[in-house]
Amino acid sequence: MKAIYSLFLVFALVLVALLGAGAGGMHYLFGVIIPYVAVVLFVAGFVMRVIRWGKSPVPFRIPTTCGQEFSLPWIKQNKIDNPSTTWGVILRMFFEIVLFRSLFRNTRVELHDGPKLAYASNKWLWLFALLFHYSFLTIFLRHMRLFTEPVPGFFQALESVDGMLQIGVPSLYLTDVVIVVAATYLFLRRVVIPQVRYVSLPADYFPLFLILGIVLSGIFMRYFVKTDIVSVKELTMGLVTFHPRIPEGVGTIFYIHVFLVSVLLIYFPFSKLMHMGGVFLSPTRNLANNNRMKIHVNPWNYPVKVHTYEAYEDEFREKMVEAGLPVEKPLEQQPENKE
Repeated sequence: MKAIYSLFLVFALVLVALLGAGAGGMHYLFGVIIPYVAVVLFVAGFVMRVIRWGKSPVPFRIPTTCGQEFSLPWIKQNKIDNPSTTWGVILRMFFEIVLFRSLFRNTRVELHDGPKLAYASNKWLWLFALLFHYSFLTIFLRHMRLFTEPVPGFFQALESVDGMLQIGVPSLYLTDVVIVVAATYLFLRRVVIPQVRYVSLPADYFPLFLILGIVLSGIFMRYFVKTDIVSVKELTMGLVTFHPRIPEGVGTIFYIHVFLVSVLLIYFPFSKLMHMGGVFLSPTRNLANNNRMKIHVNPWNYPVKVHTYEAYEDEFREKMVEAGLPVEKPLEQQPENKE
């Protein structure tokens, strides 16, 4: 039901764009106003979320580690999984962001008859997550040709590599196929595996369906319903130069595609997708584990009035002796009352 609810929500968004831009003819609303609002909300929400995370106090070093820490000279340290220096942290963050190192090391737990607990590799999740994210990044960069004039050589080269198989006319992009397969796997994993299905929420299904909707509408627009790419670039260049206009020849499917992208931009800063920015600010990843090498004092500590045991015993020594409780100083050595 959680998945069906999210799927119907995406269908409802498609219907809104279909009725608004198609039947209603509100092309300026869906082609100019909504994209501008989406970009502003995305940037503002992203910056506010990062600032809020940056202001969160981290009084203690809490890095998650999976290897031997720095200790005695003859014990080999795992400098990537348990870094003790800034360069070690940078290297760890690089592998985490570029290759999803922690997900590669992830395992799944299974309960068998006995009862017996078994741990198994979970490399398929790592592989499809990597394919999904890199396909998404490639598609994003490939679309930059619509927002630049002249188009930089890097974007042209990326487009050539992505479409190197030259299957059909227009040529089939590899990332179009890969991202659909990867997103489908991530969805099926949440539905088929009972433990994952139990902890999954609508907020886990909705981004998958929304991204699939964006990808499928883009594929449909490129390979099945031909769209005037010259008119599309005229519209996109008008947006980036702040001289927007709606040219002729832009079909309804384009407005559906743009509307779904706008919804994703608005949804992004307020969802789990913000792990894209949060990974850089995670204290479990971006701190060196040097607790045994350096004393860390909480900078947010404030002076606290304490009552030491010595003062406590001086105050209640007579009563402690009467109650038979042990004291550090004999009763006769109690300091005289100066009053």
